[in-house]
Amino acid sequence: MKSLKYILPLFSLLLCNCAFKSNKKVDAVKTSKSMPFSKIDFSKEYEIDDTEFGTETKMLIVNGWRKMSSNSLANHPTGTFPNEGNPNKIKAQKLEYSFTLNPKLSGESKWAREPGVAVNGIKFEPETAERFVCESGEVYRIEAIQNLLDLGLDFNHAHVQPTGAYHYHGVPTELIKKLDNGKDIILVGYAKDGFPIYYSKSGKYKASYVLSKELRTGDICNYTNPHQSMDRVLSNTRPDGTFVSDWIYVEGKGELDECNGIQIDGEYSYFITDEYPYVSRCLKGEFMEKHPPGPPPGQHSHGFKKPKH
Repeated sequence: MKSLKYILPLFSLLLCNCAFKSNKKVDAVKTSKSMPFSKIDFSKEYEIDDTEFGTETKMLIVNGWRKMSSNSLANHPTGTFPNEGNPNKIKAQKLEYSFTLNPKLSGESKWAREPGVAVNGIKFEPETAERFVCESGEVYRIEAIQNLLDLGLDFNHAHVQPTGAYHYHGVPTELIKKLDNGKDIILVGYAKDGFPIYYSKSGKYKASYVLSKELRTGDICNYTNPHQSMDRVLSNTRPDGTFVSDWIYVEGKGELDECNGIQIDGEYSYFITDEYPYVSRCLKGEFMEKHPPGPPPGQHSHGFKKPKH
């Protein structure tokens, strides 16, 4: 098996041709090329250079910001792509992200298309562009994790965009295995507003979403893509989790808020959960994200506001 190189000391980071340059002294870490991935301190600077999977991800700390550059190749097994439900092939990307070291709550919940990025450089993008459009005017955005359509998700609840970008829609199973250090709470990534994203192996913190009891409306509804099409009459059908609008937030139903976040010992954090919404659909902190014109996806916005530009 090819060796893995995960963390470089400061002198190596300064010599490499990085997209960012750090002016922060990195704490000395004694490690070896075979150091387990779960032993890395992802709250500090680190580098993943995985020759087995081709992963190249760097995180530097620069003037109060975490600066990540990544080729967006997962450092773990993935499903086969293309596949019957997803015609796209995984391709290396050239992506850069910035996460503030001093996140601040904004006082409101804002919808986010890409709420965060995993520590290995793979982005979280929980919703999809797939939708049913009804002749009666309704538009239903289809959830990635559902039983009606095969969207080609693999065992990491992930698939591939037309650009070749592999991305997570839910719990990144193989990444969680690599990150598992024996503790219940695992740091999985960072949200665009700078707050950390965790996963609890025991499901300690529950989400607060339930299926709506309000029947759907919509006559002669059609879904189509270059590979398949489907017609449905959705009027008077019961929400079953197929669509974004099937779900409603019930404050206090679980420990987590509408953005799948919680204050723990005065620190705000997001959680990825095995139940809906899996990954947060909104952020509570200050952030900026570019969006195409129009409202957030789905029949309704859950009350979330789009970030200001």
